Amino acid sequence: MGKIIAIANQKGGVGKTTTTVNLAAALGVLEKKVLLIDADPQANASSGLGIDVEAVEIGTYQILEHSNTPDEATVECTAPNVWVIPAHIDLVAIEIELVDKENREYMLKTALESVKDKYDYILIDCAPSLGLLTLNALTAADSVVIPIQCEYFALEGLGKLLNTIKSVQKIHNPALDIEGLLLTMYDARLRLSNQVVEEVQKHFNDMVFDTIIQRNIKLSEAPSFGESIINYDATSKGASNYLHLAEEIIKKNSKVGL
Repeated sequence: MGKIIAIANQKGGVGKTTTTVNLAAALGVLEKKVLLIDADPQANASSGLGIDVEAVEIGTYQILEHSNTPDEATVECTAPNVWVIPAHIDLVAIEIELVDKENREYMLKTALESVKDKYDYILIDCAPSLGLLTLNALTAADSVVIPIQCEYFALEGLGKLLNTIKSVQKIHNPALDIEGLLLTMYDARLRLSNQVVEEVQKHFNDMVFDTIIQRNIKLSEAPSFGESIINYDATSKGASNYLHLAEEIIKKNSKVGL
């Protein structure tokens, strides 16, 4: 039975897509079978794994519409053991189209029932908003990873996201768990980075991953080549960080019998 993990934060630029792509690739290298669902209309996770977004005919939009099955939308990508359901700019329209549908928050959950057993992990890259797309992802997910950048406004908006998660737990998905808070864009030379780490660990202690994703130029370069950091430069600090994160998640889930 695969575990569905949403990677969510309504703030943009916190390393959400970078985390989804590279965590998927790291889990794949560790011989886990991974499905990445791109639920962000910007489709950066799709292009970051070498998929030509313009050529996408069946993707997340059709899955949410229930006009195609996840199997029909799944494509192979540049990372081993990783498959992708890509996004396209037409995903922007889905929020409006789903508004008057019955069970609109459960469209993704229902669609994924048919493939949940085929993968070890299903990762959902959420849009930087708390709209219907993200709500569908949180309703479908078993847990959520929240990337937080080590910068001044790091904790701003986190309360809002945690409240959204609470209301999803209450109304749509009582089993939703917080997989962990992931500190990203860490620069050991900056006093501010270290202060943010201390602050987050003090407030949320056990909820914070031990792994911290450091600022790394290779991490920024990899998507322009349509590759994960593992494919692009396996010796880089970024590759090592994401492999550690993947190991931490596998270890955590093996304890609870997943």
